[in-house]
Amino acid sequence: PAYGADALRFTFAALASTGRDIKLDTGRIEGYRNFCNKIWNAARYVLMQCEGRDTGLDGGVMSPSLADRWIVSRLQQVSAEVREHIEQYRFDLMAKALHEFTWHEYCDWYLELSKAVLYDEAAGEAEKRAARHTLVQVLEALLRLLHPVIPFLTEEIWQEVAPLAGVRGETIMLQPYPECDENRIDREAIAEIAWVRDFITGVRRIRSEMDIPPGRALPVLLQNWNDSDRRRYDDNARFIDGLARIESLRWLAPDEEAPESATALVGEMKILIPMSGLIDKAAELARLDKEIGRLEKSLEGLEKRLANENFTSRAPAEVVEGVRRQVEEQQHALAQLRAQQEKIRNL
Repeated sequence: PAYGADALRFTFAALASTGRDIKLDTGRIEGYRNFCNKIWNAARYVLMQCEGRDTGLDGGVMSPSLADRWIVSRLQQVSAEVREHIEQYRFDLMAKALHEFTWHEYCDWYLELSKAVLYDEAAGEAEKRAARHTLVQVLEALLRLLHPVIPFLTEEIWQEVAPLAGVRGETIMLQPYPECDENRIDREAIAEIAWVRDFITGVRRIRSEMDIPPGRALPVLLQNWNDSDRRRYDDNARFIDGLARIESLRWLAPDEEAPESATALVGEMKILIPMSGLIDKAAELARLDKEIGRLEKSLEGLEKRLANENFTSRAPAEVVEGVRRQVEEQQHALAQLRAQQEKIRNL
């Protein structure tokens, strides 16, 4: 079957680990053909949103959203990472970094988050202009990052995207390779989006494991929350409510007893989805068994590291302390999940 030169080139880069023979697998080539299709579809969405519209090239006021600040920050970090891998001839790690950022951050998250702004009738023009500006600027830079490995597809898309990004030139081949600008890294935005993603992923995981239809909006209760959790939700409700499909949300008081619910954790905070009319008891117990098993295995590995005198005596103190913190966090999470498991068993 024909997969295309770009997919084949990316496959060779991804398999180019040092000191190994390459066993060419057409399944891998097919997977990277799907990756190329993902880039093409992302470009179609960006062009649909930005062609013939204001992308901020004329100096209009822009008000970047949290999602805009996050993806620009991640672009800087990935640009630095990719450059480092190229300099060290680790083309496999370069391909991995590009694949993860393109698919799992730009396409899966940023494009979806941008819809919360672009499709919101209440959003101001400055916000929408900033979203369109970020869409094209990040895509244009991403095409340049990908170009040495995926030359044909990126050239084709760049010819249409470059004018919208205010970039002039005959070909992407003569454009400078992206560099990291430390001044554009917003670490607060990175941490904030990590919280938003954990919240949305928690609700989606419960929905998937309980076999709840994707289009069905869910009531959500929040327990064991703090002021930071509440501020983060209030600041990002339009992202969370839309992507997690939330029908209603209630913050439980510290002494308020919650109904029997499916549970996900965001840090110390519990996301509860009441099980009445929604849950299959056996399926929820199976889900908790799986999550508890995963945590137990992870915890066992961490405890073995701490029990290893070579690790505790030779590793930097901050690394050892970081492992101890992970142990405490996972022990706490395990206790919460076991308590939830017992509540469901008693239904």
